[in-house]
Amino acid sequence: MEPRRKVGVVLFQLGGPDRLDAVQPFLYNLFIDPDIINFPMAWLARRPLAWLISNLRAQHVREHYEAIGGGSPIRELTEGQSLALADALEPWVEPHIVIAMRYWHPSTMEAIRRLERTPIDELVLLPLYPQYSRATTGSSLREWNRRWRHRNIPTHLIERFYSHPLYLSAIVERIEQSFAEFQRPADVHLVFSAHGLPVSLIEAGDPYQREIEETVRLVVKQGGWSNPMTLCYQSRLGRQKWLEPTLTETIERLAAEGVRHMLVVPISFVTEHIETLYEINLEARALAASLGIEDFAVMRGLDSSPRFIAALADMVLQAVQSETPVHAEVDTSSAG
Repeated sequence: MEPRRKVGVVLFQLGGPDRLDAVQPFLYNLFIDPDIINFPMAWLARRPLAWLISNLRAQHVREHYEAIGGGSPIRELTEGQSLALADALEPWVEPHIVIAMRYWHPSTMEAIRRLERTPIDELVLLPLYPQYSRATTGSSLREWNRRWRHRNIPTHLIERFYSHPLYLSAIVERIEQSFAEFQRPADVHLVFSAHGLPVSLIEAGDPYQREIEETVRLVVKQGGWSNPMTLCYQSRLGRQKWLEPTLTETIERLAAEGVRHMLVVPISFVTEHIETLYEINLEARALAASLGIEDFAVMRGLDSSPRFIAALADMVLQAVQSETPVHAEVDTSSAG
């Protein structure tokens, strides 16, 4: 019998501080990224600016993490996804899955060191950002290109999966589960909330907003609901113009229009973390209650949902069956 192929899979994620004293160094890693802070001659000022911003914001952000238990659960949840994915792939290939967090541990270099311990026949790069953006998928892949030296290993890239049927089905399933919290699901206003992005990136050709809108359209189509719905954005940073409307503005407007039953669907996130646990489940919930919204629910993260894991496994297996692997640097210039 022919031996199973040894397939390395890299799961890329943003990362998050796993304890309170990690908040400042995590923020420093975030703000030192050229895809986060970039302007003419930024390379001269980026490190001192990142140090200044991270120290100024650390206490405020630390309070948010303290409110959700003292740290981000993203590493633990991503590790759960990796174990579930390995189980799903086991019947067909010999999987070797590693996690590469962009701004915390395990870092890209730590992921590479783990991969180097086991010879692999081919490699699959799988950013856990459903919709492509230069600031997320692009940044993670550029960091990978800077660190990875084994160009002779056939490499496959799953650049985006915002329209994958099983991914969409996993979201629909979570929404249906959330509807069970309401007495009259048909009266619920669906609020799809995506992580924000500076408008300047969209104007430069970043496809993120378009892919978010398409994900929402396909989810609603697959779900077959007639509920009213709104798409908004959260987590803006700095003074530049970001995608609108914001989650806060949306809740205020809907409350003023008489909406009393609301389900927030975190549409760009595949695990629970600070944006869902604090910004939505604590901040947004408190705002909604103060404005008279009677029923406020938040869709659970996909985490290790069997349908979501099936989507990831399907993408990996489709990738390794591809006849056109990337043998050198992965292209990070996608704009569509």
